[in-house]
Amino acid sequence: MQMRLTLGAACALMLGLAGNAQAQSHPGVVVELYTSQGCSSCPPADEFLAALAADPRVIPLALHVDYWDYIGWKDQFADPRYTERQKAYARAVGSRTIYTPQMIVGGVDRVEGHAPEEVAALILKHLQAAERVGLWLEREGDVLRIQAEADPPLDAAVRVQLVRYRPEETVDIEHGENAGRTVTYRNIVTSWQVLGEWGGQAPLSLEAPAAGDEPVAVILQHDGPGPILAAASLR
Repeated sequence: MQMRLTLGAACALMLGLAGNAQAQSHPGVVVELYTSQGCSSCPPADEFLAALAADPRVIPLALHVDYWDYIGWKDQFADPRYTERQKAYARAVGSRTIYTPQMIVGGVDRVEGHAPEEVAALILKHLQAAERVGLWLEREGDVLRIQAEADPPLDAAVRVQLVRYRPEETVDIEHGENAGRTVTYRNIVTSWQVLGEWGGQAPLSLEAPAAGDEPVAVILQHDGPGPILAAASLR
């Protein structure tokens, strides 16, 4: 019961922040969830990420890691590259430890375990921060057009990253710590591609292939991984 009350309070906070969606793309705060189908403490965090997906000002992304696969159940969404990304975040703060579940907000704020109110407060902090970079996406057929502008110009380059994700899939877990559970996952990352770097002095304008029906997100982030300066999603 306590988990449900906590989740409900955090969701109420986030849904109260929802504004009007832009016609072409949705700017938002990126929340990365590192999770696994084999982790018994992950389903509450998976549920909370699904709730965040209802807020157009949040870009929640589920990155399934592979280091739980040896405990009797292989996560079909897991990718060793997402494990490496989580390890890179740990190295960036001088840590040798990684956790599931873990949420990283805006590329800088790390939350271990299921702590929805803490995550909601961090999202609010990022929403209230002054915008330095404007980012706009437009999709025509299989082509994604990306435009960005920094005011004032950036002091250091950022990585332009293209993320594809599956909106929803339900999984019957037959073995491992979650054996017998049926879990619906949201915003499951299927690819994370670095398109290049943008210096942030002149406006950015580029095109990238984006075939298929999966939604896209573009993330402008300092190396490290470090702070995310801008992000936008488009279905």
